[in-house]
Amino acid sequence: MKPQYYQNNFKLGVLGGGQLGRMLIQSGIDLNISFSVLDPDVNAPCNQLAPFTTGKLTDYDTVIQFGSSCDLITIEIENVNTAALRELEKRGKKVFPQPSIIELIQDKRIQKQFYVDNEIPTAEFVLTENKSDVLKHKAFLPAVNKLGKEGYDGRGVQMIRSEQDLEKAFDSPGLLEKLIDFDKEIAIIVAKNEKGDIISYPAVEMAFHPEKNLVEYLFAPADLPDAIQQKADQIARKVIDRLGLVGILAVEMFVTKGGEVLVNEVAPRPHNSGHQTIEANYTSQYEQHLRAILNQPLGSTKMLIPSAMVNLLGEEGFTGEAKYQGMEAVLALEGVHVHLYGKKITKPFRKMGHVTIVDNDMESLRKKANFVKDNLKVIA
Repeated sequence: MKPQYYQNNFKLGVLGGGQLGRMLIQSGIDLNISFSVLDPDVNAPCNQLAPFTTGKLTDYDTVIQFGSSCDLITIEIENVNTAALRELEKRGKKVFPQPSIIELIQDKRIQKQFYVDNEIPTAEFVLTENKSDVLKHKAFLPAVNKLGKEGYDGRGVQMIRSEQDLEKAFDSPGLLEKLIDFDKEIAIIVAKNEKGDIISYPAVEMAFHPEKNLVEYLFAPADLPDAIQQKADQIARKVIDRLGLVGILAVEMFVTKGGEVLVNEVAPRPHNSGHQTIEANYTSQYEQHLRAILNQPLGSTKMLIPSAMVNLLGEEGFTGEAKYQGMEAVLALEGVHVHLYGKKITKPFRKMGHVTIVDNDMESLRKKANFVKDNLKVIA
């Protein structure tokens, strides 16, 4: 008989030891889950929370060896060796999200074609093989040039608004995506277990750094008409259902000024757009992911209270041992919850933590979020 997750002989392996894994472990402790973590950085945020193995996530033999001692394997980053995960599946290991789905999402070119094939609304795009190929599509501008593979946290994305920007184009396989004149950028996290149960969170509204393409802060719930909220929710549920994914899926979407909802990208793991669920929802995204991959009943996604989330990014011009300026002023605010990721070294735009703010009054919530953004700085 296979061990249950709450028994001492059960081990859940996590590929990736970053902050998402850290918060997953923090949630799993309440369920008596034993974790094991693989990451190439010995100083990764997970390294003091669970048994830790240092090794490359993309190395076949390393992933095989690591996964062989686990009962179930999951990820907190997509850049992993899926061939090894497929082999572990053949050997009887549970792997969620499934390797075939990770592969699909690893390549934005395949991901976009999946949307077209499954009648999921998305921005118009053309596939490109290299920089010279991009130059042939001047008439398609303005557009976003995205690398097919290995783009992450804003990397692998270039705005090509005019012919003068074409020099920025990537000289690798990718795509040109029509630049959307959107009203809002939103995200919905949706979860599915092996039984086929699906549940979704209310949409959140995101604001991105204008240059680095990183989420700076978000508000939950998103300020959307009911019809748009329902449309976005149906699309997110359709995406996870058509993928057949087990676990949680963050579905990032554009809401156009004409009221269309278009899928931008998805992430098959806990996501920046769900950090606030730790304090603001009945079930956090981290607990929900664990429930889903362990084939347990999915938790309520209802909001307890409106919330905002501010990412703590390393300040420009500072590299070295992290120092947090303005912490006392921020902690003096009611409804503020600071999450630091345990990263000793800061550098410009590195994700060092986040702050969740909860408040029933939306105007007060926005003021507090702006105060946190303006006053809590990560320097060296």
